[in-house]
Amino acid sequence: MLTRRFLLAAAPAAFAAPARAATGSFASFISGVWAEGRRAGIGEAVLGQALGGLRPNRKVLDLDSSQPEFTMTWEHYRTTRLSDQRIALGRSHWRPNRAVLAQVQAAYGVDPGVVMGIWGLESNYGGFTGGFNVVDALATLAWDGRRARFFHPELMAALRILDAGDVSFPRMLGSYAGAMGQPQFMPTSFFRYAVDFDGSGRRDIWDDTADVLASIANYLAKSGWRAGEPWGEQVALPAGFDPIAAGRENRQPVAQWSRIGVRRADGGALAPRASMAAVILPDGEGGEAFLVYRNFSAIRRYNPSDFYALTVGMLGDLVTA
Repeated sequence: MLTRRFLLAAAPAAFAAPARAATGSFASFISGVWAEGRRAGIGEAVLGQALGGLRPNRKVLDLDSSQPEFTMTWEHYRTTRLSDQRIALGRSHWRPNRAVLAQVQAAYGVDPGVVMGIWGLESNYGGFTGGFNVVDALATLAWDGRRARFFHPELMAALRILDAGDVSFPRMLGSYAGAMGQPQFMPTSFFRYAVDFDGSGRRDIWDDTADVLASIANYLAKSGWRAGEPWGEQVALPAGFDPIAAGRENRQPVAQWSRIGVRRADGGALAPRASMAAVILPDGEGGEAFLVYRNFSAIRRYNPSDFYALTVGMLGDLVTA
């Protein structure tokens, strides 16, 4: 998925952005970025390689200004993302990475299933990470001005990543909005969450699987993931359940949900490891129902969508079953 993390990442104080990019030519804008980078201590060779000869990317501008607005049902969302192909591909990546995922879990306390779920949804387990040069895309969006307050700090953070040597300029690829690598981190999120898990000296979220999986886990751990607790589960509701009682805001003790007759979809008892939970009805009354626990909120920090968080949890459970 090529949206979102940039909605959550705050701009680093070192690169406070103007409310709107200065009017004028793209060349003048790049000249200003170059000077700003030099003042921040970014190497001249990095600035020259990244900024020299840049031109506005019309495809980036077209994509940014023509994002479709539509409503997708939960049934359609889960069907398109929980395909048999994606599940099978996930299992083929799960088996050879079980050892590193166990190490990641020991380090961050995050369940391997949810890490696999995010990896699968964000980049199809590394199969598609976007084909836009990140500096090119971010420079275009920061200059355009419509969302310069957001994209300008991301551009400067991307230059800092290059200066740190974590990735080469040609390999720094991502979405048209600058979400990078297999976890689809924005550059400011990279500095907060990306880790060099295997000790290679680089935080490589493009090609190093150990760094990718650990960085996803680190993101979740810092977003409030509680070790040893589930994310949620599909449930069957009792007859006469009032849909007004559903929603993430109505968190109740799991014992209370059990008392009124909420059961797992397979008829079993609810997760004993969880304390508080909420009922989610992604397609409204009469559709599927889920009981979600505290860790559901941690997944939503990655992408603030109930559909996304539910699918991450379900995909991870299916892949690691």
